[in-house]
Amino acid sequence: MVPEARLEPTEHGLFPEGEGWFVLNARDAQWFYGPGRSAICESEGDADFSQQGVFLHVLEPGVQMAMYHWEADQEDFLVLSGEALLIVEGEERPLRQWDFVHCPPGTKHVVVGAGERQCVVLAVGAREHQSGPDWGAYSVDEAAQRHDAGVEEETTDQHMAYARFTKREPTRYREGWLPD
Repeated sequence: MVPEARLEPTEHGLFPEGEGWFVLNARDAQWFYGPGRSAICESEGDADFSQQGVFLHVLEPGVQMAMYHWEADQEDFLVLSGEALLIVEGEERPLRQWDFVHCPPGTKHVVVGAGERQCVVLAVGAREHQSGPDWGAYSVDEAAQRHDAGVEEETTDQHMAYARFTKREPTRYREGWLPD
């Protein structure tokens, strides 16, 4: 029988501790945020899900979820509210609520907030190749650069790709990040 993981209270919200199943409301979970960056709901805790990553992103208009990149594993995105812009293989595609995006391994992509208000995107990615040098890369792309979501030089180093951005810090959920 699989045990239930403990939800430990921290100054930044509830944090799942240990292996096991759990139920955690996103408004009660620990989040990460930095000025000019997307807010991310962190629901893994210390279990570090080994098979897939699952994250909620709150994007203000013009704010990117990540830098334009490709990965050796698939990634999928579902717009839960608001509007976004998908830049995929150098093309711009508008996204609206309930649009689902599937990126097979090797697909170059990034999601940027769009419209008049923030959007919420559920991101799910496989993790078979997440560690090590063959995870993927941050690619140079003109469309991504126009939206402040592209690197000037291709790299596999996340610190280099995000060097100009404020680091996200742990925080509590902020009222208004998620729609009612």
